[in-house]
Formats: sequence, structure tokens, C-alpha cells
Amino acid sequence: MAVVRARRLDALSARRSPHFLSRVVVVVVVERTRRTMHARAVTCAPFIARGWPSHLSRARSSPRRRAARIESRAQDAENDAETNPNDDANDDITNASSALGDVISSPLFYVTFGVAGGVILVQKLGENAAFALSAFPIVGLTLISKTDFGAKLQQNIEDKRPALEADKARKEIERAAARAKSTFYGEDRVKFLGDVDFDYPAYLDGSLCGDVGFDPLGFSKDPKDLAKYREFELLHGRWAMLGVVGAALPEFLQTLGVVDLGEPIWWKVAAWYMRSDIELNYLGMSGFHIAGGSGIAIIAVCQLVLMGGPEYARKVGIESLVPVGVWLPGDADYPGGAPFDPFKFSDNAEEFEKQKVMEIKHGRLAMVAMAGVFAQAFITRSGCVENVLQALGAA
Repeated sequence: MAVVRARRLDALSARRSPHFLSRVVVVVVVERTRRTMHARAVTCAPFIARGWPSHLSRARSSPRRRAARIESRAQDAENDAETNPNDDANDDITNASSALGDVISSPLFYVTFGVAGGVILVQKLGENAAFALSAFPIVGLTLISKTDFGAKLQQNIEDKRPALEADKARKEIERAAARAKSTFYGEDRVKFLGDVDFDYPAYLDGSLCGDVGFDPLGFSKDPKDLAKYREFELLHGRWAMLGVVGAALPEFLQTLGVVDLGEPIWWKVAAWYMRSDIELNYLGMSGFHIAGGSGIAIIAVCQLVLMGGPEYARKVGIESLVPVGVWLPGDADYPGGAPFDPFKFSDNAEEFEKQKVMEIKHGRLAMVAMAGVFAQAFITRSGCVENVLQALGAA
């Protein structure tokens, strides 16, 4: 009995010792930190979304091993979800954004409103409708954000932010796994010289869509410059795709005899309408001239107001629509959500990553095409469709 009692006293004194208590504290802190990071899965999301920094990417393992690690993490997340189901989190994600904010901030809203509501505004306000239509987006969203209703919409987002962030991190893990499996990403992707042996820049590691290792002048050595130029390339590519269609489609339709636009050649339209008595009717609807007849100054002011809102939102970042209850789950280049992905095409990770590559490729082709349209207009003084028909006729 004395021996047993002595052992118990030794154990008790050991538990009270500073070394024992420090070990207990360390174990508790490590375990709580592990659970918190594993549950939220947010810490690694920015690296997955933007790609690893260039000084780390050189030491990365093969795409197959990266895919295996990412799949393992995704499987662990699924196991945790099965062990601790949380239906309320799914409801939070589904009901996070406000319907009003989604509608007002959606590009589709302006397409439909520009035809239906725009006609009414033009009939009521006349020429003043130009400024009213251009100022409506930024003014409307700002007014909503300043009301109690807007404060409730924002608070609704903040209350559901943990579930939204967790869902965003889950999607980023799925997309990272899709990139690791894709032939368009990683070290084994197709490069601009094909199978030719060439010392490609180490900072172009295949983590970005459309990266073929092309940077002969070294503009993107700095990671900040790489991110900036990628944003500029994507923006100019999207504008160029719209510009090529806008320059070619009216001339093509008039060539086929589908519509009579008076002057279909894109670079002659403004001067032709300014010098003629014909009103510049939007979509050919009589009386619906948003800026026609108002002069270049009014058109420039309307354009400045109309583009000021989106440019400000782009500068502020992905959180710019939270004050009106709109949650955008993506990033600045691919915001997603109801305004920019109403049909949820990005839910499929593999398809989303493939569409990103297709978009950047089409954007690059469109920029080259638009440069050709500019050059041909300057040299031939004719439209782009006419140039194509002349080339085909000469062939």
C-alpha cells in the first residue's frame, strides 16, 4: 500500500510540474488550431485561387502528386461533412444574396431594362433619359446601400459569411484538382514552341489559364506585374470580343439585306449620323435615341457616368456589392454569383477551368482581329466585312 500511495503521489506531482503543464497546453493549442483550419479550409484558398508564388513554384512536385494531395484533402472534407452534417450551412449559401441586389447588379438586367424600361423613360424624359439611364446603376445601388434595408442585406451576408467562405474554399479545392489533371495547366502543358527544347521562364509555371510560357521581354518577372498584366489581358480580350462583333455584325446584316441601317460601317456611323437628320435610334426603335442628337459632349458624359460605376467596383474589389446584399463567390477576374453566372456554369470545376482557357484564347484572337480591323479601316477606308468579301473574291 505504501508503494502504491508513493506512485500516486509521484504521478500527481508530475502532473503539477511546469513541464507537464506546458506539454498539455501545447497539445491543446495544436489540436484546436488543427480543427479550426480544417473546418474552415480558408487559409489555403488564396494560394489555390491565384497559384503558388513564383519562388515556391520552382520546388513544386509533379502535377500527379499535387492532384493526389488535393484529392486527399477533398476526401477528408467530405468525410467531415458526413460525420458532422450541416444542412443549415447549405441554406445559408443558397439564401445569402438578395434577389433585388442580384437583379440590379446583373448585366442581364440592363439588357432587358434597356429595351423595356428605357422606352418608357425616353417617352417621359426625352433627351434627358440619356443621363438618367447611364446614372441609374451606380446611383440605384448607392441609394440601396445607404438605407436600413441595405444594412439588413449586408448583415445577412455577414451572418452567413463562414458558410459562404467554406463553400468558396471547397470549390477552389475542386478547381485546383481539375487544373492538376488538365493538360492546359501545369509543367506538362503545351507551350508556344511545342516540343522544341527551350528555356521557358520559371515564373510562368502553368498555374494561369492560357499560360504557354510566352514572355520574351520578361514583363512578368515580378509576381505583382504578372497579376496586373493578366487582369489587363483579360479585360482587353473581353472588350475585343465585343468590339469585333459590334464592328462586323451590322455590316454583315446589311450586306445580307436583313436590315437597312443607313451606314453600317463601324467607323463611319458616328460622323454619318451627326451630319444627317436621321435619329440614332437604339435597336432601331423610333424615338428611343439614348444619346442621338445630344452631341458628343453629352455622349461622353453619359459614357463616363456609365463606366464609372463598374470601374470603381473593380478598384474596390470583390466585396464591392456586399453593401447591397450581393455575394460574389469568385475573384476579381471571375466574380461568379447570380449577376455574372446566373446559370451556374462554374459549378462544374473541370468545365470551368476549360472555359477559362477557351475565353483567354478567344480574347487573344479577338485582340489580333480588332487590330486588323483598325489597320484595314485606315488603309482601305472600307468596312471589315467588305474587306473579307474582297479577299474571298480575289482568291
